[in-house]
Amino acid sequence: MSATKITRFSELLAKNPDNALFRFSLAQALDQAGQSDAALPHYQHCAAGKADWMMPRILLGKLHQKLGNVAAARAVFAEALTLAIDQNHEDPEAELRTLLAAL
Repeated sequence: MSATKITRFSELLAKNPDNALFRFSLAQALDQAGQSDAALPHYQHCAAGKADWMMPRILLGKLHQKLGNVAAARAVFAEALTLAIDQNHEDPEAELRTLLAAL
């Protein structure tokens, strides 16, 4: 199933390279398939491309954490926490506080 999603979103992104949702979906599919290194630049692109998009930051932070990049995870989680607070997202705020405390 993951390979099908990877193929589908890779094709969609190739046709629409500026579509952030296709890129985000591809990153998720790659991440779920265990292709963390391939997912990383896509999450980074999504986070860099939209300053108020919290979810790619959360998943990017989790990916950095999984890869052992603690400093990078901490920085991304801190950015996401600021967005969660600013946007009044209580559940992500609580999750991010827990993630930061565990680092």
